Amino acid sequence: METVIHKAESRGFANHGWLQANHSFSFASWQNSEKLHFGALRVLNDDVIAPKMGFGTHPHDNMEIITIPLKGVLKHRDNMNDDWQTVIPGEVQVMSAGTGVQHSEINGSVDEHLSLFQIWIIPEKRNVEPRYDQKTFSAEDRKDKLQTLVTSFEDNENEGLKIHQNAKLSRIDLSAGKTFEYKLKSKNHGVYVMTIFGELEFEGEKLQTRDAVGISATDSFCIKSSEDSGLLFIEVPMIKL
Repeated sequence: METVIHKAESRGFANHGWLQANHSFSFASWQNSEKLHFGALRVLNDDVIAPKMGFGTHPHDNMEIITIPLKGVLKHRDNMNDDWQTVIPGEVQVMSAGTGVQHSEINGSVDEHLSLFQIWIIPEKRNVEPRYDQKTFSAEDRKDKLQTLVTSFEDNENEGLKIHQNAKLSRIDLSAGKTFEYKLKSKNHGVYVMTIFGELEFEGEKLQTRDAVGISATDSFCIKSSEDSGLLFIEVPMIKL
């Protein structure tokens, strides 16, 4: 088994006033040669956006983009659909940028901050037709069991949303004292585990809120919760850039 521990405080941080952004991997002005990506996982940003503020219209191409709101109201609009789409905690949004897409992301609240994860995964197919989708996931369905959020179009699993990469995103809310075994798709895959909240034990290491561990070269691994905890698993092929 190969592992890399990323403590929350080791992430890049940018204070733009209206945006407080934590970067698990090199992004924009924050560059770290040791944190360029984890396999096909290129970006994991932990953003807090002020009321009524957000990202104006901007382009993307050839990237699978997943957004997971944690608190507040996200509003999304793109050139595939001029209507604003509302995405709230409990929902997940995916966008295949493919040949190119223009979109805007804003905080839809006038008085509450918006907290979200934005994830970019390098696709296995380039220049696909752009697409957008979102889906609601019940918190009850991840209580002490794995809840699938996103899988590949090639995967027969139909519980989650779909992207153009042999990846799997999932969540679990573990009760205090519970142990969970995660089984990987293959030894060519790795899993980046983000502690959304709580405290975990992994291989003698304590992982607290927003700490993360990248795990590869194994069939499975176990994580134990020291207290009620939420985890995000991002399983991706361990490609080299």
